[in-house]
Amino acid sequence: ENISDFSLNITDCTQVVVPEEVFFTVAAAGILENLLILIAVVRNKNLHLPMYFFICSLAISDMLGSLYKTLENIFIILCKMGYLTRHGDFEKKLDDAMDSMFILSLLGSIFSLLAIAADRYITIFYALRYHNIMTLRRALVILAIIWTFCAGSSIAIALFSYEAATVIPFTILFPLMMFFILCLYVHMFLLARSHAKKIASLPTSTVHHRANMKGAITLTIFLGVFLCCWAPFVPHILLARFCPHNPYCACYMSIFYVNGTLIICNAIINPMIFAFQSPELRSTFKKMLYCSR
Repeated sequence: ENISDFSLNITDCTQVVVPEEVFFTVAAAGILENLLILIAVVRNKNLHLPMYFFICSLAISDMLGSLYKTLENIFIILCKMGYLTRHGDFEKKLDDAMDSMFILSLLGSIFSLLAIAADRYITIFYALRYHNIMTLRRALVILAIIWTFCAGSSIAIALFSYEAATVIPFTILFPLMMFFILCLYVHMFLLARSHAKKIASLPTSTVHHRANMKGAITLTIFLGVFLCCWAPFVPHILLARFCPHNPYCACYMSIFYVNGTLIICNAIINPMIFAFQSPELRSTFKKMLYCSR
């Protein structure tokens, strides 16, 4: 808040404010959509597969991002109404908890996307051994490791967020992991192109291969949406730490609320992609809708 107020005094860029009603509406929609994904996977035993468990992990990350923004706006409203102060001890701990939830959402999304990409890679190029390589137990172990690491990292980063030694590695991790996932996808498509020529004479293999490639394309869309929604926000972490009083930095930080809205928009878009691309999920949604009626 202090940085935002100071930024208005040193830059001609007007602070762009998104109405609180928009935040609550978008965040609530993101929570409900991802909750629907989780319920669908739990209820349909045909979806009890490693791939859908990784998708549930991504849905949980999206829910945390939406929940973070919802709680943040509630606390801001309480501050404006005078029920909370901005610099009290309780508020400081509350702020650290909120920061930890935000970082957990970001790290959880990154590593869930990485797990989904690796699962798709194994599905395409090790199809005959997939069920031996990626068992349900191994998938659960992978998810347990991911969330344990993300939880520990989010707490550490939130507690030491004012240290440059913490901020720099965290911001470097984002492009590094995105680059690694991108390289995995490029390698996947290049190999798929060469394999397609070899299996062209096998009709059943071709159908299976096309189905897997369709899934790979869907996950590429997930990655693109994630980058568009999260990447604009990451520079705020660096700018707020290293150049909060620079006019150019302050100008970029004037769109803080817009970039925050993009994050919770990601939680809305992902379930839509799931619903459109997965016939099994669409069938489960229809059954759930008919049961509710």
